[in-house]
Amino acid sequence: MKNEKGFTLVEMMIVMLVISVLLIVTIPNVAKHNANINDKGCEAFVKMVQAQVQSYQLKNNKIPTLEQLKTDQYIKATGCPNGTKEVEIDSEGNVTVVVTP
Repeated sequence: MKNEKGFTLVEMMIVMLVISVLLIVTIPNVAKHNANINDKGCEAFVKMVQAQVQSYQLKNNKIPTLEQLKTDQYIKATGCPNGTKEVEIDSEGNVTVVVTP
């Protein structure tokens, strides 16, 4: 009998099975955390826009619109970083999230 080093087909199949099971377990968790990260990013964006509204209000003594904030370069975008939600400013200067289809 020759002393050949290497893997048998059965050993390779077992390794592939273990890797497949690990991927099946981890992929849904990664997708769930990605959605959670996008929500946290949107919450941070709303807080940032709220701070810019207050800054504009202190400087100009009036509540701005999103377009005024954008043209005066207080903000660069009017929507959350993931692109699924827009923000709006009500008549009292409160910033809220609006879901766009």
